[in-house]
Amino acid sequence: MEYFQGSLFVHGVKNEPLASRVRPRNFDEYVGQQHILGKGKMLRHLIDSDTIPSMIFWGPPGVGKTTLAMIIASHTKSEFKMFSAVNTGVKDIKEIIETAKNRKLMGIRTIVFMDEIHRFNKSQQDAFLPAVESGDIILIGATTENPSFEVNSVLLSRSRVFVLQPLDNSEIVNVMKNALKDERGFSGINVTVDDKSLEIISVYCNGDARTALNILEMAVNISLHSNKAFVTKHIIEQCVSKKSIMYDKDGEEHYNLISALHKSMRNSDPDASVYWLCRMLESGEDPLYVARRIIRFASEDVGMADPRALEIAINAYNAAHFIGMPECNVNLTQAVVYMALAPKSNALYAAYEMAKKDVKENRCEGVPLQLRNDVTNMMRNLGYGKGYKYAHDYNQKVTSMQCLPDNLKDRVYYNPTEQGLEKKYGERLKYIKDLKKHL
Repeated sequence: MEYFQGSLFVHGVKNEPLASRVRPRNFDEYVGQQHILGKGKMLRHLIDSDTIPSMIFWGPPGVGKTTLAMIIASHTKSEFKMFSAVNTGVKDIKEIIETAKNRKLMGIRTIVFMDEIHRFNKSQQDAFLPAVESGDIILIGATTENPSFEVNSVLLSRSRVFVLQPLDNSEIVNVMKNALKDERGFSGINVTVDDKSLEIISVYCNGDARTALNILEMAVNISLHSNKAFVTKHIIEQCVSKKSIMYDKDGEEHYNLISALHKSMRNSDPDASVYWLCRMLESGEDPLYVARRIIRFASEDVGMADPRALEIAINAYNAAHFIGMPECNVNLTQAVVYMALAPKSNALYAAYEMAKKDVKENRCEGVPLQLRNDVTNMMRNLGYGKGYKYAHDYNQKVTSMQCLPDNLKDRVYYNPTEQGLEKKYGERLKYIKDLKKHL
């Protein structure tokens, strides 16, 4: 094999990325996903017994979804067709299905692998349904998005979903070591790279094997001289501008992270709260979105246990608006730590939800006459304002006047907790209710 300085590719071999050249061809070469491919696991059994159903592979980029589909192709007695939703339309799908029907008549099964199936709209996905239901094709779809939201529910109900996990650091290191000794990779080059450097790459790539191989390929290319490459930490740092952080502001991970932040603050965990905040901001999340969620938290989960929490949250929003990223990160950190340490009460949230239930499920009676304004003679003649008691005219600034509609007059929505300042407000509420009984 002949290599040239400045190029990683064998003379005469197609110029393709390392990740593509060293793609695993069988289970012995495949790294990761032992939770579904290990001994005795369902997917491995289905593949080995050649009884695979229609399936959806769900997982982040670079974890082996396409590679797994290609291994299935080599392990099954089927015609295997691979497509990408990026460049395939309904016309193409119909042609695939028609060809599959003809093969079925000849006793040949067809497996169709559709990469990035989430990029199909629901009508495009519908085109697969008759063929999947009739068994004309076995569909394998790959997606980085939650199939519960991105895949047609009928199609999803006829498929098995297998979740592929990000590779851990040791698995990423194994992938790179395999590439270094693979004849399709770097076996023909004398590459020197220590385990520590490979571990640095594994951390940077965040579970994505393709990213790891791209970094390794670039590092070897930079250091290649006379068929030798000495890869140093400094070279690796040149190849990586910023750690790859999986995040899609319009996808599921967006909601997963804000949920993690909210629940960490609710669980009074300032360390976890700061971590999830940092994950979002460093991934490019809009700081004002985070600030709005903190404002919501201040009333939903702290409420009257510490009324100042809402003030802190609004101030953090204003600070983020005035100075933006990256300077506002410390303002938002102050806010999430405050929320995490604040006493917790969901009494306000519960009060509103109970009231909303009554609004939806009970007859909405008119506003009691004593609460209506008598701004015209006709209104006064109809009884508007009759029986109204002006609280400031009474010594305790409290009256026994009914303020709820008759059908809900005994409802209690707000039930203060014993947390923080809410205990004090609860005592005040009890005093008011006892006072009203004697008026």
